[in-house]
Amino acid sequence: MNITFKLKLRFIALSIFISILTLSCFSGSATKTVTHSDTPHKTNEKIFVKDAHSFSKPWEANIEHISLDLNIDFEEKIISGKAILSINNKKAVNTLHLDSWDLKIEKITLGKEESPTTFEIGEFVKLHGSPLIVNIMPETKTVNIYYATSPSAGGLDWVAPIQTAGGVEPFMYTVAEPILARSWIPLQDTPGVRFSYDATITVPPKFLAIMSATNPTEKNAEGVYHFEMPQKIPSYLVALGVGDLEFRSLGPRTGIYAEPSLIAKAEYEFADTEAMMTSAEELYGPYRWGRYDLLILPPSFPFGGMENPRLTFLSPFYLVGDRSLVSVIAHELAHSWSGNLVTNSDWNDIWLNEGFTTYFGGRIMEVVYGKSYQDMLDVVKEIDLSATVDRIGPDNADTRLKVNFDGRDPSGVFTNIPYYKGHFFLMAIENAVGRERWDAFLKDYFTVHAFGNMTTERFLKYMDENLIMGNEELADIIQIDDWVYGEGIPTNFPELHSSEFDIVDEAVNNWKTGSSASEISTEGWTTHHWIYFIKQLPKKISTARLDDLNKNLNLNNNKNHRILRIWLALAMENHYEPSFDMTERFLMEKYGSTGLYRALAKTPEGLEMGRKIYEKAKPMYHHLSRTRVEVILGLDEN
Repeated sequence: MNITFKLKLRFIALSIFISILTLSCFSGSATKTVTHSDTPHKTNEKIFVKDAHSFSKPWEANIEHISLDLNIDFEEKIISGKAILSINNKKAVNTLHLDSWDLKIEKITLGKEESPTTFEIGEFVKLHGSPLIVNIMPETKTVNIYYATSPSAGGLDWVAPIQTAGGVEPFMYTVAEPILARSWIPLQDTPGVRFSYDATITVPPKFLAIMSATNPTEKNAEGVYHFEMPQKIPSYLVALGVGDLEFRSLGPRTGIYAEPSLIAKAEYEFADTEAMMTSAEELYGPYRWGRYDLLILPPSFPFGGMENPRLTFLSPFYLVGDRSLVSVIAHELAHSWSGNLVTNSDWNDIWLNEGFTTYFGGRIMEVVYGKSYQDMLDVVKEIDLSATVDRIGPDNADTRLKVNFDGRDPSGVFTNIPYYKGHFFLMAIENAVGRERWDAFLKDYFTVHAFGNMTTERFLKYMDENLIMGNEELADIIQIDDWVYGEGIPTNFPELHSSEFDIVDEAVNNWKTGSSASEISTEGWTTHHWIYFIKQLPKKISTARLDDLNKNLNLNNNKNHRILRIWLALAMENHYEPSFDMTERFLMEKYGSTGLYRALAKTPEGLEMGRKIYEKAKPMYHHLSRTRVEVILGLDEN
């Protein structure tokens, strides 16, 4: 029996002993049902959980760094090249478990010497892709994967010229959140694993390539770009955009990329980005990512914004000309602390990313634009949260902050609950302990857990030890369990009021009692006044009264997409025919408004109309938009 084999036997015996000891500890102390987030595996001082949406096993061997050398082919709509994975094989295992989705694996080699190895692509699992299992050696530190993506990769959007602002050149961008990074990079696609990366990206010379990394500001003649991301990030934050782009500086550490026809509008709209960044640092500590730049994407982008570190992706529909929708920047910037710096361990803890970020973004808005402005945003959030709870049911388990997405597609079940309920939970804590103490706690929280991951249970334990500190009276005031594990809206919901909306309430009440919309003075109204006005109108309105609103307030022709969408949703709920054409145009151009499709689906006539529009619009929608819309219209296979 050789020494290596003896060591392996000792390692196995020790592992069994530790496993038995760990199980006995949990069985003796647990008071709640144990979930996968309650049973962490520790490797090299990192905490890994079993992510139900990943095939990876990072507690055995985890990725530390990725080097990409990729070519972007617009004709074939594929990305091809090589991914070099630097791994930490602390358990000295013989297999590396990765995530993939329709990737064509050409070959895999090990080490700098590129020794050939074998691999297996497991059975495809709906909503998750396929496991990629690579045979390695206990001493393996580097795995080289040569591969190509599928033209239908869910994480890649190949935008036709007609769908871009310029209308001449195509565009390509990635969307990795929540579990689509695996469709363009073979990796451990879970937010619980962090790695640094570098990349060499080759594109046609007429295009500029930029990533969630150090970025160029001008095109080069060769079309070859090099990137570095020295800070470790989770897989869903790896991002790439390629197109006919121009850069404008917004400040010493901030700037914006957009197509040439949009760059001036974008520069004006987001001119306050540097001020927001300074305000954020004053609240919760230094910005840890170097630069903070923005990229305006084509309309098919399925989110309002995406918080890729160093390069936030943004929908073009925020370019409304009056800077009234810049709260999206406050939100995505806040992610540089909550989400990017301290990351939810898996998607069942999404509120740790989004609830904290919504709260933090609100604090930034308050500093830059004043409390009365943020009060408006909070009141609208409360309306939207209540509407979601009413829609899915106050007893629905998905109204909890700590949710269970196991066995479901996390991209298809996200609602505003982790964002808004999480935001108001943190407001409730602030109200209970005082802003000064709460801010000090949050600042320490981001510092202590920087570049790490977090579960709900570990956060609550940290808060109990460092904020509640055994004060039962304070704990009773906050009602932690009701917020985190309870359904619906807790009884200690913060009291909200916006003095800015008092004039809107008066206008709504006058209109409800029979006055004409022509008597409403909207001078000085922001986007938020308009949104609040429409949301306060009755759900059931006669055609004559809708005519009064539409003709006197010119709602069908409103140029602000946020206002127009909410108006059209109200019109469709009431089957208002004068808004039919605009609704179809909106859904054809705005590429997947779930709120508007949901309004259509409320009536049989509207559902039929929504399905007909979707059939025409579907080819222009991103994979994630299609997923969400098909659920609403009852076209999904589940």
